[in-house]
Amino acid sequence: MCWSAEADLVAGTAVAGLGLLCLARVRRPRDLPLAAVPLLLGVHQLTEAAVWLGVDGRIGAAPALWARTAWAVIALPLLPALVSVGVWCAMGPPGAAGRSAAGQRRRAGFALLGVTVAVLLLAALLAHPVTVQVHHHLLAYGTGIPYAPVLVTGYLLATVGALVAGGDRLLRLLGWLAGAAAVVCALLWRLAFVSTWCALAALVSVVLLRWVGSRAGSAVPAAQRR
Repeated sequence: MCWSAEADLVAGTAVAGLGLLCLARVRRPRDLPLAAVPLLLGVHQLTEAAVWLGVDGRIGAAPALWARTAWAVIALPLLPALVSVGVWCAMGPPGAAGRSAAGQRRRAGFALLGVTVAVLLLAALLAHPVTVQVHHHLLAYGTGIPYAPVLVTGYLLATVGALVAGGDRLLRLLGWLAGAAAVVCALLWRLAFVSTWCALAALVSVVLLRWVGSRAGSAVPAAQRR
């Protein structure tokens, strides 16, 4: 994110703790991919703390390269695939909890888009080493991704679009918050867009904790709730 390794360490620890709590509250196996997103984002912030250590010269060149590469793999290919496929899994087949076939087709389309974008981004990362530079107290990453505007558009459609089309009030809220964060980051921190957006997405993913709780409550049979 910004400022220092210590700031990312604190933020990453807090978000990772939230992520572990999300996973502990899961009661439906199909909710696991989406419930794992906060933990992934927490690990991502902790990884960026290691990137800062590399920038500051506090770790060697090889660990710094591994940290940059791990950061990029989480931020670029993994996140859009996990979110879009996670929404598709969590919402279940048509007819489950009143889900329509049209809605599930839309979610399947976003999942396919997310996996496609992830494959293209992974191919780009394998072809180019990840670089990083400090830009106004932020980290700006260089990945050599071709057709970056097209892939970034697909990336945001797969993540934000899947959440908004998720058919769940809390997922729609998370989608709109993540979309608003994307606009803010694009306007204010263009060179460090992915880094800052992932950091803000980690903060708003607290909504997923409430979503997991609501799913766990609805999974308890009525007879047990009385």
